[in-house]
Amino acid sequence: QVQLVESGGGLVQPGGSLRLSCAASGNTAIIYRMYWYRQAPGKQREVVAGITSGGTITYADSVKGRFTLSRDNAKNTMFLQMSSLKPEDTAVYYCNARTDVYDYWGRGTQVTVSS
Repeated sequence: QVQLVESGGGLVQPGGSLRLSCAASGNTAIIYRMYWYRQAPGKQREVVAGITSGGTITYADSVKGRFTLSRDNAKNTMFLQMSSLKPEDTAVYYCNARTDVYDYWGRGTQVTVSS
């Protein structure tokens, strides 16, 4: 099993920055891909960014140039540096870990962008 814990959310003004963290524990060796998702009120959950075990990173068009995904393999932690935040970035952000047999999810961290 894999456990995921997100942190770093909060309230920020438009144009501001936040750094989210996702700490993975348990049998992390079976993870081959990890993602950041987000879900805004009344909307479907959507992919924000992802990284493969080989280090290939992809971004949703809506966050390209503003968000940066990174990871610390030694600490089994994935990060999402978010800059130039907009009110439409307001959502609960979730960490997702994919294995051959199961998708694991964290409980999410709230990001609110408002003046």
